[in-house]
Amino acid sequence: MIPVISKLPQTGTTIFTTMSALAAEHGAINLSQGFPDYDCSPKLVELVYTAMKNGHNQYAPMAGVMALREQIAIKIERLYGAQYNPETEVTVTAGGTQAVFTAISALIHPNDEVIMFEPAYDCYAPAIKLMGGVVKSLELEPPDYRIAWDMVKRLVSNKTKMIILNSPHNPTATILSREDIDELSALVKNQDILILSDEVYEHLVFDGQEHLSMARYPELQERSMIIASFGKTFHATGWKMGYCLAPAYLMAEFRKIHQFLVFSVNTPLQYAIAEYLKDENTYLELPAFFQEKRDYFRRGLEQSRFKLLPCAGSYFQSVTYDAITDEKDTDFAIRLTKEIGVATIPVSAFYRKGTDRHVLRFCFAKRQETLDKAVDRLIKV
Repeated sequence: MIPVISKLPQTGTTIFTTMSALAAEHGAINLSQGFPDYDCSPKLVELVYTAMKNGHNQYAPMAGVMALREQIAIKIERLYGAQYNPETEVTVTAGGTQAVFTAISALIHPNDEVIMFEPAYDCYAPAIKLMGGVVKSLELEPPDYRIAWDMVKRLVSNKTKMIILNSPHNPTATILSREDIDELSALVKNQDILILSDEVYEHLVFDGQEHLSMARYPELQERSMIIASFGKTFHATGWKMGYCLAPAYLMAEFRKIHQFLVFSVNTPLQYAIAEYLKDENTYLELPAFFQEKRDYFRRGLEQSRFKLLPCAGSYFQSVTYDAITDEKDTDFAIRLTKEIGVATIPVSAFYRKGTDRHVLRFCFAKRQETLDKAVDRLIKV
């Protein structure tokens, strides 16, 4: 065998793949990986079919079909009052993860420091390391997982290049507050610090609260790369469709990398989504849709010995289980899958150090009957 030096020697298969495979092996209800078990809109499927019949089956422009970029810009201005030039400031990507990787690849150089908050979605740190960057992480604590901005200030140095934010947050289901925005704005003022804002769950904010996108605030917008996902928005995660928003000077660098990663993204899907976006109700109705699922799932779990943590956004519900067992979260998650028949994600997987606070994450983007079956099993634990 030829010797190979791994660029990510500590990285194995993601917890999402592991738990989904375990669920399939044991016939468990899969509330681990974040995807719906119901179909996307038949109208959207028909629009894809129409686009294919109309011959939109060859390469799309590198930055994305202009009709779609224009609809994205219209949507963002309508929601957040922000203007993005579809020609130079909007790029369609092969999902949110590709957009995150591309942004980090384009902007992070060796020894650049990147501040991120843990628990964190697991694609951030590996991308930073691959670019030779240095991860500076701040661990957030349950039940509220609020950002301690005085601690963030201590992490900032003359090498700080980027701060990564994720709101609504995966896995904790927290959202940024106006106080967070004020603290962030003060922190980056007069600093050469970029923001990577992962907003793939932007339409999944509950209880009448607003999503505080970086696009709302000119002083943050000018330094931010915003990541979004049609897969999450339109119940079609397998389509791997997303986009990135950024000022032209940042987007120019993003596209230099994007063109050599995927070059362009699925053409008929872009035409279909462009048409589908013309009806703003396709995304404005999502908060109520998912809040109903959240409330239904929470009512069910209230009958169990799990303790519910707050859920202000996303389609994830986290719980603690100290009243049940003192097992490690990874061991308990495996046992729940094998013995109880419900797969979940141990939140220690979202910490680079594997910090275990006895928290599990469930995905409630499921049909009511799926949630019923899962709850019936979990209340017996």
